[in-house]
Amino acid sequence: MHRVGNASYARHGIHRREGAAMSGRPFRLPPLNALRVFHTVVRHRSFRAAADELLVTPQAVSQQIKLLEDTLGQELFERRGRAIEPNENAILLAHFVQAGFDEFAEGVRRVTKVGQRNRIYLNVSPYFATRYLLHRIATFRETLPDADLRLTTKIELPDFVSDDVDVAIQWGYGGWKQYEQVLLLRDIKVLCCAPAMAGRLRTPADLLTLPLLHPVLSDRLWADVLRHFGLAPPPSRGDLRFHDAATLRRATLAGLGVGLVSRVDAEGDLRLGKLVAPFGQTLMDEMPEEQVPGFFLILPKGHRRVKQIAAFCRWVEGENWAELGQGE
Repeated sequence: MHRVGNASYARHGIHRREGAAMSGRPFRLPPLNALRVFHTVVRHRSFRAAADELLVTPQAVSQQIKLLEDTLGQELFERRGRAIEPNENAILLAHFVQAGFDEFAEGVRRVTKVGQRNRIYLNVSPYFATRYLLHRIATFRETLPDADLRLTTKIELPDFVSDDVDVAIQWGYGGWKQYEQVLLLRDIKVLCCAPAMAGRLRTPADLLTLPLLHPVLSDRLWADVLRHFGLAPPPSRGDLRFHDAATLRRATLAGLGVGLVSRVDAEGDLRLGKLVAPFGQTLMDEMPEEQVPGFFLILPKGHRRVKQIAAFCRWVEGENWAELGQGE
């Protein structure tokens, strides 16, 4: 990769950031077009591929990268044969440039939908929607009667830009660092099985001899439970995996294996004798909170600036979701 020396800085009238900071001069952002080219090069790891996407020549791409490096006083790429690799500085910068372009895209999307300012595009876990949300939507309508709420359901966290989503409610353990997230409800699980299988579970160690029913969204759920019992999680052995909690519960009822069923569902099945909790119902009450999954309100930082979205978030956060759901 080309090298940028001190002579180059002097020729362009550019000084290193440390010098600018010491002199008290105001910080200046690099040209936006150079950042756009940089963003494309990082994605493709290639000047030529970036040039093809941007409909310019590879030489033009190289010039923009050189301009950016000169402006920053930092090298950003290393050549490895015909390939280029972003260095540590480039990887760090790319994270913030991506976030910036995402914000630009969101702003343009909202400005160009002036006639749809009352719309809220909401994406929700199917289980949360049917068990908790749908029967309470009427109370939100009383709070903001003019809101045009567009609801979709999806198991995984949506892509807020490509899926055109304003706010989501999804299951997991948190940790979506690029988004704002608020825990709404802990999804406490009960270890259950069909009555015919209960006789084979005399001690927790017997779990390792039976099929375990897993949610597709998390490999850690059963692993944490087994470690809580002092057991090492076994290697993958072809256990069944399910996309949604309702199907996993039905598989448990059908005797296909041992399931971790949401307490709000398990209590009714246990009371009717359809399921058995061989080790009691307080398993997850004894586990650390960070090992208990939950449902989170998730949205890109900045979305609360829109009045309707902020109102919806306030309503969601103000509801007591721990009350028994009204779903099936």
